[in-house]
Amino acid sequence: MSTGELVTDNIEAETRQVLENIKTILAEANADYNNVVKVSIFLKDIQNYEAVNCIYNTYVSEPYPARETIEVGALPKNVNIEISAIAVR
Repeated sequence: MSTGELVTDNIEAETRQVLENIKTILAEANADYNNVVKVSIFLKDIQNYEAVNCIYNTYVSEPYPARETIEVGALPKNVNIEISAIAVR
């Protein structure tokens, strides 16, 4: 059930929720993660990189999309992670 509330319990839950949101958007466009060609990951704390990477790798497969991960000072609504993805069909 969708509540519209942000998931900020921990970086793993937050990462999964962001990736699930992207998965839903892709599905609405009749696409999936195989259509993604570039991903940008913005982290409030780069120390979370390994945890994020482990979860990210369960959503993507070879050939992997181009990716960049950047530590930022702050994100909207004080979230810990933001991901943008570019997909082609």
